[in-house]
Amino acid sequence: MSQLFKPSANTAARGGMLALSIAPIVLFYAGSTLSRSPANTKQGVPLNQPVPFSHKHHVKELGIDCRFCHTGVEKSAVAGIPPVETCMTCHSQIWTNSPLLEPVRKSFETGTPIQFANGDKGWNVVNKVPEFVYFNHSIHVDRGVSCNQCHGPVQEMQMTYKGKPFAMSWCLECHRKPEAFIFADPTRKDLSPREQVFELYRKIQNDEELTHREWEVSQGMMGQRKSDEVLDEKQLEELYKLKKKQLEDCWTCHR
Repeated sequence: MSQLFKPSANTAARGGMLALSIAPIVLFYAGSTLSRSPANTKQGVPLNQPVPFSHKHHVKELGIDCRFCHTGVEKSAVAGIPPVETCMTCHSQIWTNSPLLEPVRKSFETGTPIQFANGDKGWNVVNKVPEFVYFNHSIHVDRGVSCNQCHGPVQEMQMTYKGKPFAMSWCLECHRKPEAFIFADPTRKDLSPREQVFELYRKIQNDEELTHREWEVSQGMMGQRKSDEVLDEKQLEELYKLKKKQLEDCWTCHR
């Protein structure tokens, strides 16, 4: 009886079985890579806005304090988007005829939300955690966490973009090692941790010399402390009222 399959069929069968066993791993890796890429997270991608607002111009060049616009950042869960009345504090006096600011003037005059010229909805939210995640700006700022550690180099952004991926693993990196990432210097007695957060922007605006860690944070890096500067758990609780076990509890973010 003649042979039904050639010897090469064995090789093809083994190759097919190997490919089938590897395929789930490849698909999982590809899906994971795609979900964490800017194509999905939108990290580093400026969003189109009805008004091309430049943080670099307002914060770094003009020296406007972040809290002038984001009034809730020190006392509320939400930092807040400034109403047009805040914008018109200045723009009723300067750039009064700029076509770029027409949506602001129209909103102020009519009492309606800012819209694109074609009538589409107003501001596109750049930084947002999922609905099932609880986040409080005031708690982080009060503990000395810099805005840039979460939002990237905001004072350098001509058009606002998401500076960090806002993935759960990224949040846990800091929650598991807060002693290594808290920006505020505990040895400073003249400024509270909260005040140190905004002191960095004052130094940037005045072109003052920054420490290496201040420079790292200003560029949107996490600014991890050196090994000899890392705080112990007792210092965390005394200086910042932080308990590591509580930070790692699921309930902290998922309430």
